[in-house]
Amino acid sequence: MKSVTAFVGSARRHGVTHRATLQLLDDLQSFGDVRSEVVFLSEYDIGLCSGCKACFIRGEEFCPLHDDRDLLIEKIARSDGVVLASPVYSFQVSAHMKAFLDRLGFAFHRPRFHGKAYTSIVVEGLYGGRGVVKYLGLVGRGLGFNVVKGSRIVCRKNPDTAHEPMLDEERRKMDEALARQSRRFHEQLASPPYPEPTMLQLFGFRMARTSIELELADDRRDHAYYRDHGWFDSDYYYPTRLGPLKRAAGAAFDWMAARSSKPREYHRAGR
Repeated sequence: MKSVTAFVGSARRHGVTHRATLQLLDDLQSFGDVRSEVVFLSEYDIGLCSGCKACFIRGEEFCPLHDDRDLLIEKIARSDGVVLASPVYSFQVSAHMKAFLDRLGFAFHRPRFHGKAYTSIVVEGLYGGRGVVKYLGLVGRGLGFNVVKGSRIVCRKNPDTAHEPMLDEERRKMDEALARQSRRFHEQLASPPYPEPTMLQLFGFRMARTSIELELADDRRDHAYYRDHGWFDSDYYYPTRLGPLKRAAGAAFDWMAARSSKPREYHRAGR
């Protein structure tokens, strides 16, 4: 049995974002081996990041905000799959969703959700949905998830009723998009959780780990995290077998990162 948690960035229960999320989860459960939970971010205490960088430098436990961040992270940790669902507000995700992602900023430095499937749902009223789907895909990859491309749901052809209820054509398109997405997401849930990295993923890992090893002091949390996970000596974030081409490319990426890294003294001097 696979566990999927959907985090909804809309505060409106029974709005289009909520309904689309429930439909995706229902489609997933029709495969018979999935259980799910819906989490409304508006019902949790999520503080606004002040940019103090305590989580980057010392560790996330030193964040001055004492809110529900760790409770939400624990929900992710217990899940095999994660869905982020948001309406488009001002050409971006909602404030609730953005605040949540900002509170995960340290995890983009220290990815930790490898082996978990991920996808997104974006509901567009006027414009911007494609860009938000692309953004949430980048978010998923940055956090370490196995990303399934999200769906853009359009609900804009009934302005006299604030876009709701959806017109029949819009609902049909939503049903078809979510059915396709649920199949792809279920296939990802059933796939081996630790696939061989792509060349781009390998490039990102090697550049990050070599730069962190050479530039950051041992007491910086990023350095300690990579060291404690054995990433300074590994081929990738998790055990994997690289073919000759990728082994050679990885070595080249390490060399490139070493060439472009600044010495630790440069950073201590605040340059």
